[in-house]
Amino acid sequence: MTPAQTGPESPVEIPSPFSWVTIAWVSVLLAACYAPVLSRLVAQWYNDEDMGHGFFVPVIAAYIAWKERGKIAGVLPRPNWWGLAIVLWAGLQLYLATLGAELFMARTSFIISIVGAVLLLGGKQYLRVFAFPLFLLCFMVPIPAVIYNQLTFPLQMRASEAAEASISLLQIPVLREGNVLELASQKLNVVEACSGIRSLLTLTFLALVYGYFCEKRLWIRIVLFFSTIPIAIIANAGRVTMTGVVANFRPDLAEGLFHEAQGWVIFMVAFAILALLHQALDRIAGTMEARHGVIPAQ
Repeated sequence: MTPAQTGPESPVEIPSPFSWVTIAWVSVLLAACYAPVLSRLVAQWYNDEDMGHGFFVPVIAAYIAWKERGKIAGVLPRPNWWGLAIVLWAGLQLYLATLGAELFMARTSFIISIVGAVLLLGGKQYLRVFAFPLFLLCFMVPIPAVIYNQLTFPLQMRASEAAEASISLLQIPVLREGNVLELASQKLNVVEACSGIRSLLTLTFLALVYGYFCEKRLWIRIVLFFSTIPIAIIANAGRVTMTGVVANFRPDLAEGLFHEAQGWVIFMVAFAILALLHQALDRIAGTMEARHGVIPAQ
């Protein structure tokens, strides 16, 4: 008989939860396939003031994904073939969008491809872990012109109406015709850029990121997300009101550098309102949890 081996057992090799080589190859292939689409997208970020936040979206999404990587540490990937179906669908969508010169479909197909690749290579658990940063990527794609136009006009009217009421309260004569405010010195046209859509898009993205880093309660994150709509409307109405008041005394300040700087100040005020709302909701939640003996999430 052969004597039993009593020496130390050889260590069992644990497979790596993911392969950086595979991730690199998939990233290179996606970048090569979508190079024309991505180059035009970046150009729009640069030229379109409504999409200036687009440069930060992939960077922040990548950082959050890197931060969440600990949740899959030691978890072996379970490739899901539905991911391949999603990738093929994204390829078909890109092909149809290229034939029809449809930018929105082409750009969203890139995000769909990433989702499919994660599901194909990692499986459902990987997709759940990285769902939030993948969702954030949607904010780097400009909304279609049809939807954009449907949003801007109502926002223009709301801003004009609120500005008219506020200016009248200050005892300044004003007459509104649609989105045009007529003062004694000049007429102010509340154009698309002053509708608030720009601050709404950026503020919504910041609300999601702010909620992720500063709040653990899901319901508060949801409230912060939807509160950006009234906050953006109120803040932009304040901007139009301020412009009207200033134009009543200095018509030359109704446009140019002062007007642009005014927009930045109002946006910072809107973000401050969002932060104050979070503090109020946090106190309310803390009081309710204390009454019911609930330990707040860390």
